Amino acid sequence: MFTANDHALMARAVRLAERGRFWARPNPHVGCVLVRDGVVVGEGFTQPAGGAHAEVMALNAAGETASGSTAYVTLEPCGHFGKTPPCAHALVKAGVVRVVAGLQDPNPRVDGGGFAYLQEHGVAVAHGLLAAAVEEQLAGFLARQRRGKGRVRIKLAMSLDGRTAMASGDSQWITGPAARRDVQRLRAASCAIITGVGTVLADDCALTVREDELPGCLLPEASRRALRVVLDSKLRTPATSRVLAGPQPKLLVHRAGVESPKALEDVPKIPVPSNDDGIDLAELLEALSQRECNEILVESGPSVAGAFLRQGLADELVVYLAPKLLGSRARPLFDLPLDRMADSLALKLVEQRQVGGDLRLRFHPTEHADPKDPD
Repeated sequence: MFTANDHALMARAVRLAERGRFWARPNPHVGCVLVRDGVVVGEGFTQPAGGAHAEVMALNAAGETASGSTAYVTLEPCGHFGKTPPCAHALVKAGVVRVVAGLQDPNPRVDGGGFAYLQEHGVAVAHGLLAAAVEEQLAGFLARQRRGKGRVRIKLAMSLDGRTAMASGDSQWITGPAARRDVQRLRAASCAIITGVGTVLADDCALTVREDELPGCLLPEASRRALRVVLDSKLRTPATSRVLAGPQPKLLVHRAGVESPKALEDVPKIPVPSNDDGIDLAELLEALSQRECNEILVESGPSVAGAFLRQGLADELVVYLAPKLLGSRARPLFDLPLDRMADSLALKLVEQRQVGGDLRLRFHPTEHADPKDPD
């Protein structure tokens, strides 16, 4: 169904979409390329929420030359009115004659409606081109639309012997500068970053993005960056903590019935039910879904990270492995007390990459692996 030229142009749209990865949320970051008579006449990617979608950016760039063109777009054009008019309507009005999409949008407000509108108005539609690449690119958005909660990734830095800090708590720095810069990309791509009050008390972490380590990247203003979430059952977070400072959003999550200290009265907070593991993390993820959080990053100590694993709520582990040994008295990667081999948690390695002097390893818990994958 698709030619080599179709593949090349969709790959161009996928690369364009990456330019909006850090600033399009909560909308999916989408790329669009318009081609007429073998020539690219317009292209664009999703602007910040409330701004133009990729298709409209490409149409604006093409002007009258959009008439008679083919649109290569990574995700189905929307067919409904939201903060902006429907992209499917704009494509028809501009005279686009063919639309090639990577994926159908599972958002219930779209979910084939955009394709249907295009076909009803004489536009040829095909989709499924480079679908696997778009699935990975939009994993968090697609997860939230399909199952009601975003993609949860646990970021970890460890020594070769699986340790995260010395017994004293000293953990700076296990990994090198290149790995720490790579973590900035993870933060910038996230809608929410979760940590525990223990990490806040020990490290006074800020969980912000260091712009100087992301040169050339399009970043939203600080007030629209990742929501910093502190799991704090008893509201022990000091009001002077760096994680509560500055314009980047913040949220304290506590147990129901806990009275707020006066110093924290003006800090956004929500009560969440508790279970044997502390705060009910499934309830927390539901609350974050209501806030349109697609990509959720867990940057915490072993207790919170272990709780996400124990409750089966982690979709991916991103592990930075440093070539050093911290010794047997150093702190472990997870609080995950297991007594039998049968209780062990199996992981599937999906990517390994050298980052400076360290390795970055991505794992999926086996329940998230593709059951059709022979590996």
